[in-house]
Amino acid sequence: MDDYRAHDMTSLAGLVAKGEVTPDDLLDTALARMHAVNPALNAVVHDYSDTARRMIADGLPKGPLTGVPFLLKDMGAESTRHPASLGSRLLANTSYRMNSTIYDRLEASGLVTFGRTAAPEGGVGAATEAAVYGGPTRNPWDLDRTPGGSSGGSGAAVAAGIVPGAHGSDGGGSIRIPASNCGLVGFKPTRAMVPDGPYAGEGWAGMAIEGFLTRSLRDTALLLDIVCGPDLGAPYVAPPMPCTFLESLDRPNGPLRIALCDTTLTGDAVHPECQAAVQDAAALLHDMGHHVTQARPTADTTGMMHAWTKIVACGTASWVRAALAKQNRELRQGDIEGVARGAVAYAQTISGADYLDAVETVHAYGRQMAAFFVDHDILLTPTMAEPPAAIGRFAHDTEDYVAYRVGENGIFAYSPYTAAFNATGQPAVSLPLCRGTDGLPIGIHLASRFGADTALMSLCADIERARPWFDQIPAMPGIDT
Repeated sequence: MDDYRAHDMTSLAGLVAKGEVTPDDLLDTALARMHAVNPALNAVVHDYSDTARRMIADGLPKGPLTGVPFLLKDMGAESTRHPASLGSRLLANTSYRMNSTIYDRLEASGLVTFGRTAAPEGGVGAATEAAVYGGPTRNPWDLDRTPGGSSGGSGAAVAAGIVPGAHGSDGGGSIRIPASNCGLVGFKPTRAMVPDGPYAGEGWAGMAIEGFLTRSLRDTALLLDIVCGPDLGAPYVAPPMPCTFLESLDRPNGPLRIALCDTTLTGDAVHPECQAAVQDAAALLHDMGHHVTQARPTADTTGMMHAWTKIVACGTASWVRAALAKQNRELRQGDIEGVARGAVAYAQTISGADYLDAVETVHAYGRQMAAFFVDHDILLTPTMAEPPAAIGRFAHDTEDYVAYRVGENGIFAYSPYTAAFNATGQPAVSLPLCRGTDGLPIGIHLASRFGADTALMSLCADIERARPWFDQIPAMPGIDT
């Protein structure tokens, strides 16, 4: 299919529905691109094309995305058809006895899942360089840069045109960071909007949620409409929405009160190109009729990040312990990487009371941030404090887990915005509005109040109409001219 990259998921599904292409045609094209670009990227790390062929031959469900090729992150979206390694040698090729609810809903939409994409070990990190995959995952815009993490493989695969959209998950920015680095849409919905069951009640004390990376906003809206809603036995549910995500794309959103923060949330300077990008976005929003004022939340972001770091360390220790118990053995050298070893060691210093205090700190932060959104509808920031980092800068070889997260040159300094809204549970999105002087994408981050997902989506649709981004894609040597 010569014009494959000219279509988003919605458009490809329309071609299948009209009989202009077949699911096998689309899978052939996706696999051809994968074989052409993946050796340079290391983005798709499990090839389930034979499974995909059988799914097509057996007859696909009739849904809104029937026949569209799709990729799952190598973490979450558990499926009996698609074993996963979760970025870890300790968990390599883990199989599942039942499907997750989110996967069941995706499969029922008619998607053809043919692989899984790279993630850092345990989902910890803003780069994707897991040892289990034999090397780093690279950014299609610049192979010496990271696509981000933890959904870095999905970001790279979508940006490179293997698929127009892919599954991801976000516990501290893991969808929005790759979206920013790869020039994509990355929308993190309100806590509990997307189901976690039956394998989890919540991830990282409610801070983690699944979602998608796409090239078009309407694909993100459609995918969210497909999967949203509580699953059986969910511990809590998100507030009801006034309309579907797709309906929100055409809903008016009268002048909004937008707070521009062009520093970090703690007031530190960011890279000049990131600052210029968010100021440019603010000017665009002003021209669109919104009320833009300079403002920064006073919530204790530094305290929240230290609490986040404790919670994630305990989460890492939990999955490592569970894996070893299942295999009935002790931890061996080489089972896990340095950051995970450091997280496990740090977790051993955290008591049960310390853990609950950390959760309370995160909850208090949510209340502090909610107060800011009484007077503001949207908080506008860059997605990242810097352009995409060089490969190796956030490799997992260090065992100083705390410094890796919150040290002077750690991930929090590089990504100082995204985890805030995992802590609060609010919806937030990275949009590919800008490019740096070197041509690399620079994402713009918008967050709204808890439960206001469709209002945020509506604003994003207006922005996409005002400054379309779909055709801004990297050319892959040897396949694109």
